[in-house]
Amino acid sequence: MKTSIAFLALLASHYFFSQTIHFEKLNNYFNYIENNNLGVGRLSVFKKGKEVYAKSFGQKNIPELTFDKNTRYQVGSVTKMMTAILIFKLIEAKKLDLNDKLSMFYPEIPNSDVITIKNLLEHTSGLGSYVVKDGEVWVTEKTSDKEIMDLIIKQGKSFEPGEKVAYSNSAYYLLTKILESKHHKPFYQILYSEIIQPLGLKNLASFKPDQKNVFLPYQYENNSWAILKKEINLLNVIGVGDVSATPYDLNIFINSLFHNKILKKESLAIMLPVSGKEDWGRGIAIWDFNNLIFYGHGGDTLGSHAILIYNKEADLSIAYVTNGERIKKEDFMQNVVDLLYNKEIKLPEIKDKP
Repeated sequence: MKTSIAFLALLASHYFFSQTIHFEKLNNYFNYIENNNLGVGRLSVFKKGKEVYAKSFGQKNIPELTFDKNTRYQVGSVTKMMTAILIFKLIEAKKLDLNDKLSMFYPEIPNSDVITIKNLLEHTSGLGSYVVKDGEVWVTEKTSDKEIMDLIIKQGKSFEPGEKVAYSNSAYYLLTKILESKHHKPFYQILYSEIIQPLGLKNLASFKPDQKNVFLPYQYENNSWAILKKEINLLNVIGVGDVSATPYDLNIFINSLFHNKILKKESLAIMLPVSGKEDWGRGIAIWDFNNLIFYGHGGDTLGSHAILIYNKEADLSIAYVTNGERIKKEDFMQNVVDLLYNKEIKLPEIKDKP
């Protein structure tokens, strides 16, 4: 009975969305956010592969900020979905297998003789997260690959492969290194040749030290926005959290994925988490907004945040990026989804006045 009710609720929500997008409600929400200095960023919504809504907000509250429609945002671990796709492209080309052992590439890593590519992709490897050392994010200054590898080895295993799920930046660092060894080229060139160029993405790129037209991260303090004093050095998280993009290009990317323009549908099916059994698939997470199921990935640096998600039933994708976050990105996205589906929301609380 409960299943039937949930299904009917999903159908009803789909019906409401399919009729119209409530631009006025969305605009009112973003005006509230901007007028009360509750965030800085941009949202893009695609329906059936086309952008149907886009909104920038909060930028006017930073007087020194210069930007245009092509200015990119750092998207953090949304990068991992791209890295996973690149791994699956190697699998499709029969140059790699999900059951290949990590020991084929890095025998010095603890448990590498039993950790598989699949374990690395789905966060079941038991390896740690190298970006955190002694309880703090330490990769704010450029470090060497050797230092990172030594830390991964030192952190060791916290459980046996497949025993449970624990988010692992170390796993995706190793996947990136495997990609680079298989392609004999750096990650940014692989991403360009395999995803960016084929899809014609003009505003999505892996990090390079001389990158231009990318938003700096801001924090809100003393009733104004200030540039974040310390951020992750993105050279330390290549393939893990280094990509920058506009939300428009993120939507092109995820729509191309779900419309089978990047991978075969069989590969995508393996990437997706099993609904009701898994929160994480092989590079893609499940997002449940009150029985509305989306697939995608979130991302965080110390000052920039992003969510990129897709709903198969409505052929709907949402890309949210921010370089000035005061509302947790998951809560922000819940409000956006509710408004898209014509539901009432409670406006975020104003803790202080600008």
